Amino acid sequence: MKKILVTGGTGQLGSELKVLAMGLSQYVFIFPDRSQLNLEQPESIVAFLQDIKPDCIINCAAYTAVDQAEQEPKKADVINYLAVGVLAEWSFEHKAQFLHVSTDYVFEGTAAFPLKEEDATNPQNEYGKSKLKGELAAIDANPETIIIRTSWVYSQFGSNFVKTMLRLMQDRDRLNVVQDQIGSPTYAKDLAEGILYIINTEEWQPGTYHYSNEGIISWFEFAIAIKEIAGRKCELFGISSASYPTPAKRPAYSLLNTAKIKNTFGITIPHYRDSLEKCIEQLIK
Repeated sequence: MKKILVTGGTGQLGSELKVLAMGLSQYVFIFPDRSQLNLEQPESIVAFLQDIKPDCIINCAAYTAVDQAEQEPKKADVINYLAVGVLAEWSFEHKAQFLHVSTDYVFEGTAAFPLKEEDATNPQNEYGKSKLKGELAAIDANPETIIIRTSWVYSQFGSNFVKTMLRLMQDRDRLNVVQDQIGSPTYAKDLAEGILYIINTEEWQPGTYHYSNEGIISWFEFAIAIKEIAGRKCELFGISSASYPTPAKRPAYSLLNTAKIKNTFGITIPHYRDSLEKCIEQLIK
């Protein structure tokens, strides 16, 4: 049976993959914890891979503390760049499939159109810089790599915007939410299903792809949708990014064009509102 190694198994995407994996008996899934596979120690990765010998590696692991990365760029580099290169190199040498998850933060964020895979990258923060270096390292070490860039990920697992908004809307009467950052959210379960669909296809099509749910919204509009679906009464007010400064600069516009992944693999991507309703239903349960 095909042996699939999933890094970052306790994160949002990894956790959704773990749930879906329970219904796929044709594969052997391995979800190592940090004690088994520590990407902060790239020198230990090869020994682990040699022991497991996976046929496919899905790299969901990442240093995702965007603001903290401004103070810890070296730590972000180790996980998001150096470790990725080791995984990609081993997979190439051993003819294993390698699928790496990246981010919209590799872009500058000043475009006014949905971003295509070949559009120029120019990350504006340390997190985005480390993720772009990871992409380049993966492709350099293994030209057969599949990279999937995604954005605004949320899930019933882990920490994310949806769970934070639900909690704050329960505790407060009013909230300010940034309204001048535009993109589209990604339900981690949808992305996990898309990844498994790709893994299961007959033909492996290497390259860079974009995946986010359909629709274009601001964080403020995202919060409004959460409020409506959850039936909260908290008042919401849109504010500018300048009114809510953060250590790391965020892209003002990072809507991803998803035509390539849909056309190449025949994947259907749900609208963000439909997926948001499903996730909130799970969370409220």
